[in-house]
Amino acid sequence: MSLSRIVLFYAFTPLPDPEAIRLWQISLLEQWGLKGRIIVSKHGINGTAGGEINALKQYVKATRQHPGFKKLDVKWSDGGAEDFPRISVKARKEIVSFGAPDELVVDENGVVGGGVHLRPEQVHELVEEKKAAGEEVVFFDGRNAFEAQIGRFKNAIVPAVDTTHDFIKELDSGKYDDLKDKPIVTYCTGGIRCEVLSALMKNRGFKEVYQIQGGIVRYGETFGDAGLWEGSLYVFDRRMHMEFTPEAVTIGECVHCGKGTNKFENCSNLSCRNLRLFCAECAADPVKRDCGQCSDEPKVLASEGVNA
Repeated sequence: MSLSRIVLFYAFTPLPDPEAIRLWQISLLEQWGLKGRIIVSKHGINGTAGGEINALKQYVKATRQHPGFKKLDVKWSDGGAEDFPRISVKARKEIVSFGAPDELVVDENGVVGGGVHLRPEQVHELVEEKKAAGEEVVFFDGRNAFEAQIGRFKNAIVPAVDTTHDFIKELDSGKYDDLKDKPIVTYCTGGIRCEVLSALMKNRGFKEVYQIQGGIVRYGETFGDAGLWEGSLYVFDRRMHMEFTPEAVTIGECVHCGKGTNKFENCSNLSCRNLRLFCAECAADPVKRDCGQCSDEPKVLASEGVNA
């Protein structure tokens, strides 16, 4: 039996012709029998793909042949092609939908003016360094709020956002102005959302902004559940969530009975995509799974990202 995996990757680099990259990526995925979701824009590429591991390695090798993708940030995860319904490769204004395509600046080295990248070990060093100086590091969740229901950094600030588009309005609201002089570590699933978020925060006067290199995924690979992270990680494929070790705690709660769970379920209305947490017993009841908010127009809570 062949071994399958999922690969997650992104790169910020100027792309004069995103449509050409889109067509090239489709041909590569088809050539190697892979499935996945890829987004390209003038700012770079963001993708995740599943399939046989040697085919994935060939795909990554071919993608890195593009001059702008030589430093592609690549992470591996359990899973395979079956975790994706099809090949989806799209060209958009942004590879992460913050709604600020003209505010983001990238060059051949990546995002211009973003936060300082920290390896997982450096995150702990920063926390200890600031603690010794009488300061506290603020962890700032760069994901949609529902993702934090099942996992987050301890004592993190979780902005009340349903979609990535909501972040600019949230930052401009003044809610977080008291943090502008504090050390802030932004974090997200694979690191890509924080590439943009940290730059947007610095543009708005946040002085000391960091981001975890490789995101929660890389941090979890390094420390498992023995560090500052707690719970499960929401992921953007059919698995829905993953745990770093068997010792992962369950912090999510069923919306009906309050029982611990890390399983998101869609509304029982098939045209609605609202995701909420349910235990197995409550999830089996279609009446309980009806969100009651989809009678007019469904509210999409699933993230727009593919490797966020």
